[in-house]
Amino acid sequence: MSPETQLIRNIAIIAHVDHGKTTLVDALLSQSGIFRENEQVPSCVLDSNDLERERGITILSKNTAVTYKDTRINIVDTPGHADFGGEVERVLGMVDGCLLIVDANEGPMPQTRFVLKKALEKGLRPIVFVNKIDRARVEPETAVDKVLDLFLELGADDDQCDFPYLFGSGLGGFAKDDTKDKSTDMRPLFDAILRHVPPPVGDLNKPLQLQVTTLDYSDFLGRIVIGRVHNGIINNGQNAILIKEKGEKKRGRISKLLGFKGLQRVEIEKASAGDLVAVAGFDDVNIGETIACPDEPKALPLIKVDEPTLQMTFVVNDSPFAGKEGKFVTSRQLRDRLQKELLTNVALRVEETDSPDRFAVSGRGELHLGILIETMRREGYEFQVSQPQVIFRTIDGIVCEPVESLVMDVPEPAVGACIEKLGVRRGEMQNMETGKDGRTQLEFVVPSRGLIGFRGEFVRATRGEGIMSHSFFEYRPMVGDFETRRNGVLISFEEGTATFYALKNAEDRGQFFINPGTKVYKGMIIGENNRPQDLEINICKTKQLTNMRSAGAEELDTLQSPVEITLERALEYIGPGEMLEVTPESIRLRKLRPSKNFKN
Repeated sequence: MSPETQLIRNIAIIAHVDHGKTTLVDALLSQSGIFRENEQVPSCVLDSNDLERERGITILSKNTAVTYKDTRINIVDTPGHADFGGEVERVLGMVDGCLLIVDANEGPMPQTRFVLKKALEKGLRPIVFVNKIDRARVEPETAVDKVLDLFLELGADDDQCDFPYLFGSGLGGFAKDDTKDKSTDMRPLFDAILRHVPPPVGDLNKPLQLQVTTLDYSDFLGRIVIGRVHNGIINNGQNAILIKEKGEKKRGRISKLLGFKGLQRVEIEKASAGDLVAVAGFDDVNIGETIACPDEPKALPLIKVDEPTLQMTFVVNDSPFAGKEGKFVTSRQLRDRLQKELLTNVALRVEETDSPDRFAVSGRGELHLGILIETMRREGYEFQVSQPQVIFRTIDGIVCEPVESLVMDVPEPAVGACIEKLGVRRGEMQNMETGKDGRTQLEFVVPSRGLIGFRGEFVRATRGEGIMSHSFFEYRPMVGDFETRRNGVLISFEEGTATFYALKNAEDRGQFFINPGTKVYKGMIIGENNRPQDLEINICKTKQLTNMRSAGAEELDTLQSPVEITLERALEYIGPGEMLEVTPESIRLRKLRPSKNFKN
């Protein structure tokens, strides 16, 4: 091992959503001297995407680097959601260790399980950081015990089970080896990284091998590939060979070599084995391919990424309001945008259909596809999407379907209702624990089909007090059909503007999704019926005016608050024969064709 690789550490940070991963990175960056004293430092510096900041989640992996005691520590912030497994797979191939963050109160959670399983399979030995110990009523030692139980459950070896652990607070900016120690900074964590994360294995004297793990794009440099130099030295401006997935070799030149310093990419002249770099100069490049020395090109093993589990159809908008709110509305624009997404979103699949206006888009889950839809609508795209459908797979001649691991935290009175509803959806209970605070944690394994549309029922069953999260578990033989009942919908009878008078008169028919003044069209879904059938109603009619004045004070009449239809809620609610119309300004549900159950 060369002296150069001895002074490098590559580490990934993994954790469940909201366990403080990005906040901890903020503290490591600010205490490493990366920022000037007078520099304005934003919070959640690695969440550069607007959606990431709003939702408080990490969607795309980010690279940053700090220097501590002359050692360069490359830090990769990974997504916590299983839906972004495509990102997780690649990131773990770039690093030699990982920092697992768990909440001192909650312990490891479902998404922790997903990423941790991937890390353990790659032979990484995690450092465990018990975060948020400065909060009230926390049990840090219990959290460590839960982590050990999870390691054993996931099949960790003896060395991995003997993991180092620290306590601290990302928000408070301190770490310590023992809860009784006094500490005011992150030095104990930095020292633990140097001590327990091995230097990268790589040989400077071997021919160059760099594996592409992330793709990016710049208007100035074109396609940018990010990856780890496994062997050799890479120089700015040198000639190189790109070894494609099927062994094809393409010649090219490193037009720009960039390294990471804090949050910035800085131009460098060379990088050696073990380092993480960004390279420009290759346009036709895919994840997992190898950039190699032109004299002795040898490919590295390809990266395997989990296949998509959910599919939906993206369709050009053909509703009566089509083209009124969007900037990009044609099938060509929709196709080009989806093809562009494929350049960087490795877990996504886009297929042409027999219609030029329809595209079959497959992803890792509702969140994965929901983020794409939300990003596109913010960019000015207008289109429609169908109800999500799970992707079945034939394994050894048997039709199999994706199964999810579901964890729910619910008030005790709602336990029976939740178990009953999941039983109908073919869920199998794995564990049930009752806490001291009157809440119960339930663990289920349930077919992905059973979770489509379940969240609305769950919210009603727990009166909005339940918490649920789920992640892909495995493919299992299909369990057969089951009913996922939903009440019928209320549908607009004509095009016009919804009036207070009409909504008030129809209030006993169900719950509305719209307010008075909302523009509607024939076939648009405006609410949920109290009964199983669909019902068509006129919500645009106005009160007939007379010269008689009623004694009642009409202005005191009020409507029930409508149900707010967000993109996530709409994707879960939408049924067969229905479409979700997505524009930069609106989200509307509509019937694809008139239903036999329509009643006037």
